Amino acid sequence: MPNSSSMTVFLLLEFADTRDLQLLHFWLFLGIYLAALLANGLIITAVACDQRLHTPMYFFLLNLALLDLGTISTTVPKSMANSLWDTRAISHPGCAVQVFLFNFLMSAELYLLTIMAYDRYVAICKPLHYGTLLGSRACVHMAAAAWGSGFLNAVLHTANTFALPFCQGYALDQFFCEIPQILKLSCSDAYLREVGVLVVSVCLVFGCFVFIVLSYGQIFRAVLRIPSEQGQHKAFSTCLPHLAMVSLFISTAIFAYLKPPSISSPYLDLMLAVLYSVVPPAVNPLMRNQDLRDGIRKLITWTSI
Repeated sequence: MPNSSSMTVFLLLEFADTRDLQLLHFWLFLGIYLAALLANGLIITAVACDQRLHTPMYFFLLNLALLDLGTISTTVPKSMANSLWDTRAISHPGCAVQVFLFNFLMSAELYLLTIMAYDRYVAICKPLHYGTLLGSRACVHMAAAAWGSGFLNAVLHTANTFALPFCQGYALDQFFCEIPQILKLSCSDAYLREVGVLVVSVCLVFGCFVFIVLSYGQIFRAVLRIPSEQGQHKAFSTCLPHLAMVSLFISTAIFAYLKPPSISSPYLDLMLAVLYSVVPPAVNPLMRNQDLRDGIRKLITWTSI
């Protein structure tokens, strides 16, 4: 079996083994990818161009759209290319880059979603302190902390993973380079070090999830005390889309990494990976409030004149 020094490629999991289904996968992923590019691009442009959207919430949404674009661009184009050209190969350096970018962007997105929950908590539960706690400088610092923490997390995981010797073949049971699948190829006990780092990361993910749930518990209590039904509707419209995406993103990711081996299978892992890496970047833009939709509509009208 090849060791890490002689290994030049990894083999990714195919979505299908017949040519027609491979092409179907290509066109399906192409449609999802183009929709995600268009929708997230419109959000970025609308927030940047519309003065009414220059608020902390939309600043964080702009950052989220950038992260979504990066995440889906890290995994989907390579999978599409492999299906189109009927191959499974990804180079060793290409796999390392994919691991780094995926972990960087996904970690930063998780931290940003946690910050966005805090933003909504302050806006609804402590509105008189909103300008003080979430001024422009504080928002920039929090966003920079999310991006920087994601970068450091990705450096740590990528360095740990690719320092390992691989002698259990080179076929990965996933459509992109994912750390748990790569660890299965290691023939050294040193992989336990990366497993330990992954456990710590999962604990951080769970901690972020608990913080988000507690924040939204306080938010919903405050919203239900609003006497105006219109006020309640507006508050819920800014919170529920965010909570829905957070729940999908975190629950599927945690289950994918912590599920017992007895129920693990390549196609279950594949489905879970699609749910936490492909669906959120494509669906996130569709679950935005009326102000942002109005901004996008205004942008489209302006560009069509």
